[in-house]
Amino acid sequence: MKIAVRKRKIGSIPTLEVVGQENLYNALPLIVYYHGWQTSKELVLTQGRKLAQQGFRAVLPDAQNHGEREAAISKIPSLTFFQSIHTNLFEFESIVNYFSQLGLTNGKLGVGGVSMGGMTTCALLTQHPEIDVAACVMGSPSLIDYRQELQKLLRERNIQLPKDYEYLTSWIDHYDLASQYTEIKKRPIFFWHGLHDEKIPFDQTDRFVRNHLGPELTFHAANERHMVKVPTMDQVAEFFATHL
Repeated sequence: MKIAVRKRKIGSIPTLEVVGQENLYNALPLIVYYHGWQTSKELVLTQGRKLAQQGFRAVLPDAQNHGEREAAISKIPSLTFFQSIHTNLFEFESIVNYFSQLGLTNGKLGVGGVSMGGMTTCALLTQHPEIDVAACVMGSPSLIDYRQELQKLLRERNIQLPKDYEYLTSWIDHYDLASQYTEIKKRPIFFWHGLHDEKIPFDQTDRFVRNHLGPELTFHAANERHMVKVPTMDQVAEFFATHL
């Protein structure tokens, strides 16, 4: 299948639209797929191609402060990181509505992402029951746990955070999948996490899955560090093909 990759600017959001050439103008299931920290939409283009080969329209946005929107990282620890996720959450509906208004989606909606993008995905699930299927690759389903982990590491390194840090990041409490999971709609979710992940703790994903065992959750624990390889991308594409 020949794959078309088109640049689209949705408001101020630079995106890549990835879709089979013969499906360019057909209404298809839409998958918004987010990249990781300090990377860009081009770094998830291989995943986008694999999704397009399965008959999906994949949309890959640049997060705020990344890619075409690159900006200096704040010297205040984690400010730019959480700001980038927060902006993804603000912009999600704009992306979906754009393709819906063009008549290019059939109403089926998937979301996925890598690392920071996986955390964005989990956060979106707390507030968007219209999402049908999701994939979180080496991202934490608990923003609260991740925030606590950051606070611990920074204390150990004698790096100061604002004294009202938890208030400044209080939006996180409303978007924490781990603490809200029992209250929200259940949908098929794919998790992949490396046992030796040096950036986002494996145990945060492992604990979530163990606490919420159910047929809707698929979890692959791999003997890997914080890195996504082609076989994992194939698993993600196959998961969406099966469930969306």
